[in-house]
Amino acid sequence: MHEIADVEQELRRAAPHQLVGVVEAALGKRYGARWVELRLADYGLRTLQLVERTPGAAPAVPIHDSPQGRAFGAQEPHVTLGFEGVLVHLPVTVRGDRLGVLSVAFPAGADVGPALPALGQVCDALGHEIMVAERDTDLYVLARRATRLTLAAEMQWQLLPGRSCARPEFALGAHLEPAYAIFGDNYDWSVSAGRLNLTVTNGMGEGIGAALLTNLAINALRNARRAGLGLADQAALADQAVYAQYRGTAFVSVLLLSFDLATGEVEAVDAGSPRLWRLRGPSVEAVSFEAQLPLGMFEDSPYVPERFQVLPGDRLLFGSDGVYDAVSPEGESYGERALARALSGTRLLPPTHVPQAVLRELAVYHGSSPLEDDALVICLDWHGTPSTVAV
Repeated sequence: MHEIADVEQELRRAAPHQLVGVVEAALGKRYGARWVELRLADYGLRTLQLVERTPGAAPAVPIHDSPQGRAFGAQEPHVTLGFEGVLVHLPVTVRGDRLGVLSVAFPAGADVGPALPALGQVCDALGHEIMVAERDTDLYVLARRATRLTLAAEMQWQLLPGRSCARPEFALGAHLEPAYAIFGDNYDWSVSAGRLNLTVTNGMGEGIGAALLTNLAINALRNARRAGLGLADQAALADQAVYAQYRGTAFVSVLLLSFDLATGEVEAVDAGSPRLWRLRGPSVEAVSFEAQLPLGMFEDSPYVPERFQVLPGDRLLFGSDGVYDAVSPEGESYGERALARALSGTRLLPPTHVPQAVLRELAVYHGSSPLEDDALVICLDWHGTPSTVAV
C-alpha cells in the first residue's frame, strides 16, 4: 500500500506531459516492468490511440479486435503471452468514464497475478491525473483523435462532461455521431449527493452556428442549475438567454431531467425534440411528455415540470431526432419500430456499449447513404438505492 501511495505522489508531482514516464519508471523499479504504453480511446470509440510526443506516428489498435480492446471493453485486466514477454493490459477509467488502456510488459515467465490489484490502483491514479493534466497540456486530447475534428465538433467535445458515468444508483453511457463532425447535438449531466441532473440537447442549424447556439444553451442551463434554481426555472432562464441573443431566429430543443437518487422519482421538462424510451422487463415503451416550446423560440415561454418513476432494473434510452427520424430506404422512421427492437436486442450489454450498438444498427437500417443529421444516444441503467431494491 505504501508503494502505491508513493506512485500516486510521484504522479501528482510530475509535469502534465510526463505521467506515462513516471508510471513506467515506478513499475520498472517496483515490479520489474520492462516498458509501459498508454492508449486512449478515440472520439469515435473505434480505436485506441498511443499517447506519444508526435501524435499519429504509431499505428492505432482497434477497440473491437485487439488485446487492448478486450481490456477496454470488459473493463478488466487482460494478459497475453508473446515474444516480448508477459503483457498486461489494464483499463484506465475514472468514475465510470472509460479513458483508455495501460499496457505493461514483464519478462517472460513473470507471475503477474499478485501484482494485478496494485496495477489497477496505479491505473486509477493515472486516470485521475490525466483528467487534471488536461488543463495544462494538449497531449492527451491529441491522442484521442484519429483524424482532425471540425471546429464545431471541437467546441462540442470540449463542452461534454464525459462519455460515461457510474454510481451505485445508476450507470450511463453516451455517444455522438459523426464523432469528428458533430454540430448541434449535445448532452450534459451533474451528480450531487442526492440527485442526477441530465440534459439532452439539440441546437438547430449546422456547423459553427449550431455549436455556438448549443454552447450558449448548455452554459445558461448550468448557470441556472448552479444558482440553485428548479428545473422549470432553469429552462426559463436558458430560454431567455437564447431569445435575447437570437430573437427567435434560432432555438434549442432540450429534454431536462432530474432524478432523485433515493426514491427514483424523476422531474422532467420536455422542451423540444429529444425523446425517451424505457425498457422494463421484456417491454419497450416510449415515455411521452407534454410538449413545450423549445428554448429561445419566443420571449418568456413558461415551462411546467412533469414527473414519472424509475424502478430498479429499468433501462432508459434517450435519442435525438437524428436517431428516431432517420429513415430506411423504404421510408420508415427508425423510431417507429426498429429502435425498440434495437433496445431489446442490446439488453445484455452494459450501458456504456449500448449507444454505439444502437448507432451501428441505425447505420445499417438507414442504408448506404450518410445520415442527414448528427445523432445522439444516451443509455441509463437505474439500479436504485438499497432501500428501493426489493428483497
